[in-house]
Amino acid sequence: MAKKKSAAKTGFSLALLFVLAITAFFFANFKTVVVSGESMEPTFKPHDRVLASKAYWLVGSIQRKDVVVLRNAEGNGFFIKRVLGVGGDEIDAHNAPSDWSLLDGPYIVPEGHIYVIGDNADVSEDSRKFGPVSLNDVIGKVVVRQ
Repeated sequence: MAKKKSAAKTGFSLALLFVLAITAFFFANFKTVVVSGESMEPTFKPHDRVLASKAYWLVGSIQRKDVVVLRNAEGNGFFIKRVLGVGGDEIDAHNAPSDWSLLDGPYIVPEGHIYVIGDNADVSEDSRKFGPVSLNDVIGKVVVRQ
């Protein structure tokens, strides 16, 4: 009888440890963010939820056209944008929205940075306004809309 209780305790402890490990892995590598604003419409609407991976080894490095979650300048919130260029890319006004603000010709994205834009460029505040974003300010790459 004592062996059955001991085996049951061990089994329960292992199951609990497994659940805690999976939970810790999830919280360490993923972030759920609620979309606010209209800058990513029609792709994402206000109050949509997205799951972003902080673990690039799981989902690959940030590439052009990826959607990323960024820390805002004040550090107290997040915003979601699409990557238009990565370090070393030349951003050219010919491929940009009509309200493009870089009038002095092509722009080279610095290494270690990305250039982001909202899908709804007419209302988006993005790299056209605040410049390139350091990869250190990227919270994660959007992998799922919930």
